Amino acid sequence: MALIEGSYPVDRPGIIAHYREWLPVTESTPLFSLGEGFTPLVHARWLGDELGLKQLYLKNEGQNPTGSFKDRGMVMAVAKAIEEGASGIMCASTGNTSASAAAYGALAGMQVVVLIPNGNIAIGKLAQALHYGAKVVAVEGNFDDALRLIRVLTEKHRLTLVNSINPLRLEGQKTGAFEVCDALKRAPDYLAIPVGNAGNISAYWAGFKQYRAGGRITSTPRMLGFEAEGAAAIVRGEVIADPHTLATAIKIGNPASWQKAVAARDESGGRIESVTDDEIVAAYKLVSRLEGIFVEPASAASVAGVIKLIRAGEIEPDATVVCVLTGSGLKDPDAAIAHAASLRETAATIEAVERSLGWAEALVAAGEKLA
Repeated sequence: MALIEGSYPVDRPGIIAHYREWLPVTESTPLFSLGEGFTPLVHARWLGDELGLKQLYLKNEGQNPTGSFKDRGMVMAVAKAIEEGASGIMCASTGNTSASAAAYGALAGMQVVVLIPNGNIAIGKLAQALHYGAKVVAVEGNFDDALRLIRVLTEKHRLTLVNSINPLRLEGQKTGAFEVCDALKRAPDYLAIPVGNAGNISAYWAGFKQYRAGGRITSTPRMLGFEAEGAAAIVRGEVIADPHTLATAIKIGNPASWQKAVAARDESGGRIESVTDDEIVAAYKLVSRLEGIFVEPASAASVAGVIKLIRAGEIEPDATVVCVLTGSGLKDPDAAIAHAASLRETAATIEAVERSLGWAEALVAAGEKLA
């Protein structure tokens, strides 16, 4: 296996090396990695108790190197670009793709160019792309406008396009399905996942099908995809020219992998539905408070959708359900602060701190009760 010069983790093999028999890898594909993959599958006991679901699991993709699931696909796309002798890579992004492309491009010593919709990218993601050294261009318009430009520019300037319309991205992302099955020793009954550009639901379904065909599992899950209501193109069956949602990572009105996502839904006997911003925020808070996992708002769409279906009686209480949490809460600090409890400000004295916490009143009430 060919290698490129650089620094690589010595204690984590990376998904290309670990799952090479399931991936389009040749002897010339570099063992290229930032240590992506192998993210925890957390048994969400507290959240499950809240919902009456004993076998609820959270796949925490925020623990990938750049803080999102995008690293799984990006490592494959960039490794193959290296193999093919590409001089640079280019993408359109609402944030996470830009951070991932910039990081893996930096490791590969490649030029990285990113187009983002001006004013519609979380600050944490923009900071990553800039610090990794990408050339970031903010265009007037939305993600779909940026992707339209990227398709032309990559052809014109002979750069490798690394959005999820690059099939190698989905090849890498399908390893998330492999890991879920490896951890559970079977496939879950349901796999819930946010839907924006619709590549991830397509990739997971491809992974489950491949594992079943290879004899690693005997069944496949029903795929549950959840779009934000203001960007629910697949649910509405029409392109949304001006999508809107606080979950910027899935703020996409014309998903590039639309038909693949519909196929995943139909072949698996699953569904694609929408959740409101209020439902996303409620799930966002629950995951942090009950399970200690801090995600960005878009990640919580999977949990919001499962909550919605459970309350409608459409998921059995004894089902094994996996919700994919696609990115870290540190990606979008503005949203985190906006939806957090307020700070308690006080003087630097014992009494003032106790008053601020309500402890002084509690002590008085306890004393009165004893009296």
